[in-house]
Amino acid sequence: MRWRSALLLLAGAALALGAEAPPARYVSLLTVDGTINPAVVDYIQEGLARARDEGAAAVVIQLDTPGGLLDSAQIIVKDLLAAPLPVIVYVAPGGAGATSAGVFVTIAANVAAMAPGTNIGSAHPVDGSGGDIGGDMREKVENFAATLSKTIAQHRGRNVEWAEKAVRESVSATEQEALQLGVIDVIAADLPELLAKIDGREVAIGREKVKLAVAGAAVVPLEMRLKQKVLNVLAHPNVAYLLMMAGILGLYLEFTHPGLFFPGIAGGICLLLGLTAMQILPINYSGLALIGLGLALLVAELFLPTFGIVGVGGIVAFVLGSLLLFDTPESTVVLDPSLVVAAAATIGLFSLYVGALVLRSQRARPLLGGEGLVGEIGDVRAALRPGARDGWILVHGENWSADAEEPIEVGARVEVVAVDGLRLRVRRAR
Repeated sequence: MRWRSALLLLAGAALALGAEAPPARYVSLLTVDGTINPAVVDYIQEGLARARDEGAAAVVIQLDTPGGLLDSAQIIVKDLLAAPLPVIVYVAPGGAGATSAGVFVTIAANVAAMAPGTNIGSAHPVDGSGGDIGGDMREKVENFAATLSKTIAQHRGRNVEWAEKAVRESVSATEQEALQLGVIDVIAADLPELLAKIDGREVAIGREKVKLAVAGAAVVPLEMRLKQKVLNVLAHPNVAYLLMMAGILGLYLEFTHPGLFFPGIAGGICLLLGLTAMQILPINYSGLALIGLGLALLVAELFLPTFGIVGVGGIVAFVLGSLLLFDTPESTVVLDPSLVVAAAATIGLFSLYVGALVLRSQRARPLLGGEGLVGEIGDVRAALRPGARDGWILVHGENWSADAEEPIEVGARVEVVAVDGLRLRVRRAR
């Protein structure tokens, strides 16, 4: 028993040494390089949760964004204001900017920092195509965004007047101007310099004051998962708009020209992805809808003569839905992408196999009824003479009256070429 215990201890030690664990003191780095959208929301929420669970000293969000969805920015702001650990938003590298929705994210951080050669501002709301919002909605959205910006600035002790002007007047500032105006807290050329400059600074986490201890801390980057990368591409305003238009056009073509199949299938998938990209439909609901659509199409492939079009569309919808629904950080629902591929391949091959069987059966020669006799071979039992109606043959174990265009003697083998009522037309078998 002792040697077994020793082996178990050695195995446990080997696993502990082999397991990858974050350093004892580290900061988690999230990189946002693009628009603010639902994928970025999911990425930041996951990053904050993992950093909290793994004991990170702080989270650094390196930001370079031209803006994005106001709804997504509002969700990120709520997450940053309620974050369980210090959050530093760092506008970097040189040449980067935090414009439009990026302003709200930056000033919502415990520490706002910028690299040399960066800018911040121009947070005036625009529509999805980048144009001005018209009518009464313009004033409503502008007032809401200005109030949101002022509230964040007040909460974090930043320049409230500039925060409002960034929305109403689209003012912008360089990193030096932003520091002088009290919009940001520090300028740093790189991450090590940033961590050294803010070390020892007190920040508010909820109702408590926490002193940052991040100088010299290791930086552990967290990359976007596959689902987030895909959604990040789809959520670009131009891509999302094209998906919506493609979805509507595809469904219109299918409704006006039933039976085309491809426009309807592609349109349904594009419309679901577009609704997700625009944050109209939650990601999980989109995943369920795509999986349901995929399964429905795969079943329909078994009954419709579409030659694989519906089946391929079903596989695509199934894979996309599985990716959106199951590619999550929670251990209880983690799904290996290879399993999704294997399941899709299995279902696809099964559908293609069944479809091939159906197609073969449709093309096969009839086996029953009069049509089933055509091509069969029989034996002449009474001689066949042109114009005479007293000849007959044995085929399929049955006696049939038969006619032929040439004399055929008893015992000869004949092939049925047609069925005329209860008489068969035959020819000598070749």
